[in-house]
Amino acid sequence: MSVTASLEAHAFERDGYLVARDLCPEALRTRLLDVSRQHLDPVLGPVEYEADLGYPGAPASRQAEGGHTVRRLLNAFTRDQAFRDWATGAEVGNQLRALFAASTGQAYEAGDVLVSQCHHNCMMTKHPGFSSATLWHQDIRYWSFDRPELISVWLALGSETARNGALSVIPGSHRLALDRGRLDGALFLRTDLPENQELIGSAVPVELEPGDVLFFHCRLFHAAGMNLTERVKHSLVFTYHAADNQPIPDTRSASLPGIPLRP
Repeated sequence: MSVTASLEAHAFERDGYLVARDLCPEALRTRLLDVSRQHLDPVLGPVEYEADLGYPGAPASRQAEGGHTVRRLLNAFTRDQAFRDWATGAEVGNQLRALFAASTGQAYEAGDVLVSQCHHNCMMTKHPGFSSATLWHQDIRYWSFDRPELISVWLALGSETARNGALSVIPGSHRLALDRGRLDGALFLRTDLPENQELIGSAVPVELEPGDVLFFHCRLFHAAGMNLTERVKHSLVFTYHAADNQPIPDTRSASLPGIPLRP
């Protein structure tokens, strides 16, 4: 592992996230954005609508104004070759193998890391006017694997800022063991508790430029605001795990096979 890769892996182990600037080639990023726009107009299912989740700021129902605002284009991996090229390509794979190797102390080949088709695997969109805010949570809350050691890869297809709903993260929170009482019924951090307010006070925004990539641990607490701009925000998100970190049988995590990265 190079000195740079070693430092990045150390930062990831410490903070639970890492930003790789300008990681996606411009030509591929343009292809990805074009496909996303094509699948939004007209809408090509399967999709998740903002109204389906009812997060803060979302339309009250699909029948309400803005009720058919798309939150996620689902099953991204099977939608287009461009998505598959990115999800299994060297730009992502080289970084992931270094991060997994740093945490386990073993070397990883391309086939040793899998992209999950069950979790994330989507184009996240935030639309002006009807996008919602996502409260503080860990992605592992609804995932079922032998070990809580998965990494999500968030590619910004345009600029991501606080104004259009960029992610914020709580550095180091992937290493915390919180009492269940600090979470609400939906497993979001309770904001009424002083200890959680102090934790949230340490959060930092992750602002990205087109082509930048955020790698983050499945136990990292993160949140996002609404899109207050006039343009749709597009973010392509896949989640990865080591091949020896198997999904628990008969759970959603095991409903579709993982896909190995390309050599």
